Amino acid sequence: MAVAVVPSSSSGRQDYPGRLTMFVFMACLVAATGGLIFGYDIGISGGVTSMDPFLSRFFPSVYRKQAAAADDGNQYCKFDSQLLTLFTSSLYVAALVASLFAASVTRAFGRKWSMFAGGLTFLAGCVLNGAAVNVAMLILGRVLLGVGVGFANQSVPVYLSEMAPARMRGMLNNGFQLMITLGVFVANLINYGTARIAGGWGWRLSLALAAVPAAFVTVGSLFLPDTPNSLLERGHPEEAKRMLRRVRGTDDVGAEYDDLVAAGEASKAVSHPWRDILRRRYRPQLVMAVAIPLFQQLTGINVIMFYAPVLFKTLGFGGGASLMSAVITGLINFVATFVSVVTVDRFGRRVLFLEGGAQMLAGQVAVGALLGAKLGWSGVAAIPPAYAVGVVVVMCAYVAGFAWSWGPLAWLVPSEVMPLEVRPAGQSITVAVNMLMTFAVAQAFLLTLCRLKFLLFFVFAAFVVAMTLFVVFFVPETKGVPIEDMAEVWKAHWYWKRFVTEDSKEDIEMGCTGGAKN
Repeated sequence: MAVAVVPSSSSGRQDYPGRLTMFVFMACLVAATGGLIFGYDIGISGGVTSMDPFLSRFFPSVYRKQAAAADDGNQYCKFDSQLLTLFTSSLYVAALVASLFAASVTRAFGRKWSMFAGGLTFLAGCVLNGAAVNVAMLILGRVLLGVGVGFANQSVPVYLSEMAPARMRGMLNNGFQLMITLGVFVANLINYGTARIAGGWGWRLSLALAAVPAAFVTVGSLFLPDTPNSLLERGHPEEAKRMLRRVRGTDDVGAEYDDLVAAGEASKAVSHPWRDILRRRYRPQLVMAVAIPLFQQLTGINVIMFYAPVLFKTLGFGGGASLMSAVITGLINFVATFVSVVTVDRFGRRVLFLEGGAQMLAGQVAVGALLGAKLGWSGVAAIPPAYAVGVVVVMCAYVAGFAWSWGPLAWLVPSEVMPLEVRPAGQSITVAVNMLMTFAVAQAFLLTLCRLKFLLFFVFAAFVVAMTLFVVFFVPETKGVPIEDMAEVWKAHWYWKRFVTEDSKEDIEMGCTGGAKN
């Protein structure tokens, strides 16, 4: 595992000289906007699928079922359509596949060019979606959007973790999630406005305006500097040292540079990162890359964010009111993410994981109980406005809990624990699992809501219990640990230490010329 050499004169973890420079802050700000395209899509897709002109043009069967449900029909099943959910979730299959290819691009050409490729492809998808005349054009556009999301989500968290000083890595990396939530909020506002456009073409504007954040990412990536880690990995040591001095704002970068060189040498020695990440020494990182994004989607958050307008229509809100309710939850999501930004490097990752898990558990149980009490198993009932508002309040509390815990941390933790030699492959696995689970949950949600009714929210509550226990027992604290020194975390953990200390023939610490140091 690639981590920094701990000098013989010290023990445990070290920090490197340097500060947060304006250069690094601006670079991270621009890079984090890669989250805008993902967030905008999450918000926009749920909104347009609740617009009657969009449904009547592309999904007439859903439109008819919705009209029938308005006359005391089953509120749980009125949006049940696999074609409709395919429109939403096709993006995530494309993102899954693209993220696997993005690992090779990121390693060979650098992080910034993966961001550029993602932004450019996303732009092409925006054009197709905005001009769509049939379902095939819509889904092809979604596939291109997915390729863009796959490249951006693979490269941006890695870029942020490599550029940030260790003691501020959580704050800067969480900027990615902050941009995702900003994208969701802006998309909800746009949907609320375009739904009121006379003539029924507002959905086209909603879909086409995704080109704005895509253009920002595409152009912005051209001006981003390469990270020192990437420059070393691609064989540019002098340029890497100059960049390290610039990003740390000091000439005293010898210790960090030596550790990066050792990481670069380890990276060059790994010619098959996809195969190597399966080796025993990388077992803790591989588990984090798979389990954390998997659990993130099993919180049910993207169900809420994708289908918030649809869900609120199911609760009895009118079209405009349902879109406004989605705006409110989007705003809560954005504001609550700031809590994580300002606390993650102070209180640590585990505290936020655990508190957020408890809050989400309470939220899912409350929503399930409220829906069950009013709609029952038949799903046929009129929901009073005051009751529906109560459901929205509970959902907002749930969204806030997610926004300062599993939202940002599911991107931060996997990206910061990966050693350089398998980092692109590891981040690709994280993105691929995230997209696979997003697709599965999005594709299954409306069907399972129709079949399981209010019990579906108790299923998500059970998953929240499982993931919180996973954090308690298996996720170590990584606050303030340099990414080149992360092996010390695993060697100190009650369970993971058996994977990084048992094989003395493996080079666990950077710079070792012999066996691992224990």
